[in-house]
Amino acid sequence: MKVLIVEDEIAISKPMANVLKKHNYTVELADDGETGLFEALSGCYDLILLDIMLPKMDGLEILNQIRKAGLEAPIIMLTARSQIEDKIAGLDGGADDYLPKPFVYAELLARMRALIRRGSNIRGTNALKMGNLELDMQSLNINVQGTMKLLPKKEAQLLELLMVRGQAITPKELIVSNLWEFEKDVMGNNVEYHISSLRKKMKTLNSNIMIKNIRGVGYVLQEEK
Repeated sequence: MKVLIVEDEIAISKPMANVLKKHNYTVELADDGETGLFEALSGCYDLILLDIMLPKMDGLEILNQIRKAGLEAPIIMLTARSQIEDKIAGLDGGADDYLPKPFVYAELLARMRALIRRGSNIRGTNALKMGNLELDMQSLNINVQGTMKLLPKKEAQLLELLMVRGQAITPKELIVSNLWEFEKDVMGNNVEYHISSLRKKMKTLNSNIMIKNIRGVGYVLQEEK
């Protein structure tokens, strides 16, 4: 997932970028409004973190230009301002969420994951496809050539994460942070149990998609030829 941070305060943007990179996001920085708008209009970002108070062009104008251009990437507005008018202006202008500074990174990451999941569902009409495997997150069913099987919610969320990430290897730590965000004492064998269960269900349906374990790194979906 590629994220654009438009923030002029380096003391904020650099640590934030480092945290996102540790959670396996690809991050680009823009430290003024004009550069931020130029980068955003490239259309290559999955999510944008946008400050309101910026040199050269403020965040609300950038937001307006992004939406006018028809780009639908989720946008979280970041600002030290607390006035309700700013929040309303951002949300009415097409922002997807609003997070006042200072904020806790765990909350930012949670909001990002929620928007990315929501966006993947909207774009795919609740269905994700890879090979002959289809996942419907509304019904929690997997479908292989007309044969369906209902998944437990955690398994559906795990498969969704792997499918959204495509060819990118998904570390076990990232799976834990996405599926068990607010639960304590989650062990690595929780992930292994759900991976094993998913593999059995996919094999039963004769899916040509397999979950491959990259030892010491994580998991990735691969299509069998």
